[in-house]
Amino acid sequence: MSLYATQDEKKQAAAQAALKHLPKGGILGVGTGSTVNFLIDLLPELQLEAAVAGSEATAQRLKKLGIEVVDMNSVGGLDAYVDGADEIDRHMHMIKGGGAALTREKIVASIAKKFVCIVDDSKWVEQLGRDFALPVEVIPMARSAVARKIVTLGGDPVYREGVVTDNGNVILDVYNLNILNALELERTLNNIPGVVTNGIFALNAASIAIVATDHGIEERTAQ
Repeated sequence: MSLYATQDEKKQAAAQAALKHLPKGGILGVGTGSTVNFLIDLLPELQLEAAVAGSEATAQRLKKLGIEVVDMNSVGGLDAYVDGADEIDRHMHMIKGGGAALTREKIVASIAKKFVCIVDDSKWVEQLGRDFALPVEVIPMARSAVARKIVTLGGDPVYREGVVTDNGNVILDVYNLNILNALELERTLNNIPGVVTNGIFALNAASIAIVATDHGIEERTAQ
């Protein structure tokens, strides 16, 4: 029996449990996605000075709650960044970008002292990329060239039709990549000319994962 009747209840519980890991006051980096949306609704409790948003959609939600959204260029650093993940493993490496906001999210995460990842246990995996295609943000003119390079790495890239990122770029979803060394593959993909960034978050791993399971909340750190 699960403590939670629905997936949404699990996400809500993870969001609630994350609050104690986030600083009161100050400026918080906030990511994107369904689990993060539950957290955003709770953020007024933290009485934040301001937030830096990982996507336009998040910026709009924060503003509706009266939380000031500031440009990252005006901020020296962040005490914490909070976000979900499409997949996360025991090393705290993640795949993100199902919602196409990976580049902004990675940039915001890079200036935070800690990365709090909130997920339900369906996102916890033994190996990244087996079940979830890896998103890669690409400058439009380089789409075919990047796809050909990815094929030589063993991946199967598929153009995400009809999607334009907040930065005006396109997404290739890469299937069948055997991600045994996430750090190395993240660097390799980022070095392909035309790639803006890819959805592996290993160089910017999570500091802690708040995982909602059928039996309650678990706090996990890198193994």
